[in-house]
Amino acid sequence: MTTWFRTYYEDEDLWPYFETDEQGWATRHIEIAGKDARPLTAASLKEVLHLLDHADLAATTRYEQQYGILADAPPDGWQDQPGAAGIPAEECERLWAEARRALGGAG
Repeated sequence: MTTWFRTYYEDEDLWPYFETDEQGWATRHIEIAGKDARPLTAASLKEVLHLLDHADLAATTRYEQQYGILADAPPDGWQDQPGAAGIPAEECERLWAEARRALGGAG
């Protein structure tokens, strides 16, 4: 079952949002920072795997510079983090589209 949730890192004023698969691995990862809600990350497991299978290291590096780095471990214990909450799929889709536009990519 797909799960959508957010947490908050007060020290960094950062809101990480995650879409996870049945095993708890991040399939999409969005990070929104600061009072101005500036997107820092909008990375997709599907896109990263495609690059790893079909592109070179330079393409993967360009992707990470543009969209950030996908969480590389299941975000276990997220429920215990400050500001943690499940979110509707629609909210995740909206944030994804906004972050991708802001980072220079398609929604």
